Amino acid sequence: KSCQTEKISTAETAVQSHTSRDAGVQTDQSKDAVQDFQQEVQVDYTSLLSFLQRVEDGVVKELNKNWKSRAFDGFEVNWRDQNETVLCLHTLSYPEAQDQNLQVTSISWNATGSVVACSYGRLGAGDWSTEKSYVCTWNLDRRGLNPQRPDVVVDVPSSVMCLAFHPSQPSLIAGGLFSGELVVWDTGRTEDPVIWRTGMTDDTHTDPVYQVNWLPDAKHRNHAQLLSVSTDGKILVWREDRDGRLALAKGFAMLAQQRCLFFSQFAWGEAAVGVTSLSFSHFDPHVFVVGVEGGYSLKCSTAAETLALHRTGSSVPLRAPAELGFSVYSVSCSPFHRQVLNLFLSCGTDGQVHLHSMLQAQPLVSFQLSKKYLFCVRWSPVRPLVFAAASGEGKCNKCFCFTGAVHLFDFEKSLQKPAVSIKQAAGESPVYCFEFNVKQPQLLAAGDAAGTVKVWQLSSDFTEQGPREINHLEQLASEITD
Repeated sequence: KSCQTEKISTAETAVQSHTSRDAGVQTDQSKDAVQDFQQEVQVDYTSLLSFLQRVEDGVVKELNKNWKSRAFDGFEVNWRDQNETVLCLHTLSYPEAQDQNLQVTSISWNATGSVVACSYGRLGAGDWSTEKSYVCTWNLDRRGLNPQRPDVVVDVPSSVMCLAFHPSQPSLIAGGLFSGELVVWDTGRTEDPVIWRTGMTDDTHTDPVYQVNWLPDAKHRNHAQLLSVSTDGKILVWREDRDGRLALAKGFAMLAQQRCLFFSQFAWGEAAVGVTSLSFSHFDPHVFVVGVEGGYSLKCSTAAETLALHRTGSSVPLRAPAELGFSVYSVSCSPFHRQVLNLFLSCGTDGQVHLHSMLQAQPLVSFQLSKKYLFCVRWSPVRPLVFAAASGEGKCNKCFCFTGAVHLFDFEKSLQKPAVSIKQAAGESPVYCFEFNVKQPQLLAAGDAAGTVKVWQLSSDFTEQGPREINHLEQLASEITD
């Protein structure tokens, strides 16, 4: 007898587990959690200080060793990810000055690099007594910046031709006026910002002041002196005096009688040679270069002892500073180390930029940039092979019309053509002035005849120094000289 069990049913099936993944979730911390976290953090500052003191010598030793190492000299990367874009960050203006058709005559960055100031006036066409003008400042780091409403506006009874922030006190600005007077304003004072002025005396310039510079005072470390240049042929140094006055400390006179000036177009005598710009050497505090109306740039020295044969009522004897003439509207000395500090740039009414050496009279190289005047030239504060020049014309890449422009040159790319031409203003408005920002080298501010200040952000191409760049400039200068 057989026995059959019930049929057993079987089946096969696939089972797949769920996939998993990691995800980050960020939540806002509550105030209680933050307080609990802060309470848990306890630092033993005594032990930390003891540790830092123990390792200081070793760390400094290794840093010095790395700094002196030449292991990577000549190394060049085989990739390039730099951004070649130049962007306009801000377009600043003061409508009341523009309504009077005033021009931006000068620009300066303050000691922190966050505040830009401009002066309003008229280049070559002002009035000694009735031409009202302004000095305006904008803090670019301030929240809610209004491009057409300056943070500070100083009313000035005469056209302001130039200005310069104090090198260490962010609120002090010195300005040179069309009347020949120098004024120092404290923008932190709301009621009466004038703290020093020269007044109108026998020592005051008799022509417009075209540049003013702050100089360290050798006798008083906490004070600074002011240097001013004018088309009356005088270079004057001023010191603080009592009752808010600036007193003349010393002075120089540029006269055609000084034969070392090589001014053959002047009749020998006491004709003054107008000074339009000045730049001090960065390695010798006594050496400076001036640009003069005769179309020359001159190497000068504050240590000069020769008296200028000049009949004047000045309270101090004026000396003749010129040592060597160069064959200018603006000059700029190289800010880099000694080997290339003998180099300087100049530009002028011939539309050419000249690269000079202080060791010879003739320029190393000259090239035509514009058919119109060049008003300003500046060496980059961070890249030895980069400089900029401002002109009354420049080609727009979109419509190929000509307009005021700032031309950025990179000798690494070309000796003759600008790497970038920045369109500043439409129409026939030339760019009169511009300044690199030393504290924030990616910023450049430029002012034009239309009364507008534009703040440009430069790409890393113009702000990051390449390998052995100073050596390249030295080699370039030596090859041109040979």
